[in-house]
Amino acid sequence: MESFLNKLSFTSITIATLTLLLLYLKTPQIFINPNPKPHQKFPKSTCDFTHRTFTTINKHNRRIWSTKSWIQTVHSFTIQFQSLQAQNFFSNNSRILVVSAGAGHPVMALNNMGVNDVSGIEVVESHPLVRRADPHNLPFFDKVFDFVFSPYLERALFPARYVREMERTVRDGGACVVAVEECGGEEVEEVVKLFKKSKLLEVKNMTLGGERRTNIVMKVVK
Repeated sequence: MESFLNKLSFTSITIATLTLLLLYLKTPQIFINPNPKPHQKFPKSTCDFTHRTFTTINKHNRRIWSTKSWIQTVHSFTIQFQSLQAQNFFSNNSRILVVSAGAGHPVMALNNMGVNDVSGIEVVESHPLVRRADPHNLPFFDKVFDFVFSPYLERALFPARYVREMERTVRDGGACVVAVEECGGEEVEEVVKLFKKSKLLEVKNMTLGGERRTNIVMKVVK
């Protein structure tokens, strides 16, 4: 038995040695060019696998701003602001703040109407229309704006603090306007109660950005 095992081991070693020798001497089927042309180079990482053209912010914005969806949404805000301007809530010379401005539709609408001093803020910046800021802690002095607008009050994490910041930044006699999901009666009253320094002037249902919403207009009093 021991003699048989020794012969088996010797045979296995011999076969393995011959196999390695054949693999070493055999010419490989795959040839890799050590000096590949530029278009043949292997990617250094997954990021290099496909060619991606760099797009400037201006080109990116122009592409978005020319879409049908963007134009329609800006138009819906324009209709709303024209109505408010006709009621003398603001003029083209007013200082206006848009809180929770999103991608900047309301800011563009005001700019297109000829209002030059418009500040839009959101938790995520959308250059050049909207800057980054916390709507619950606005980076502005007291009573510096004539008109403050928020199209999405219901998205506020802390509505009372959100509204308090809006009131703080509006001058006496100025207006705070908020839009919420379409509602009426008790729901409107709940929103109005959030304002501690303002009185209700108007409640109006309208379409903004393809959504039915309720506009609540408040006048800041002393």
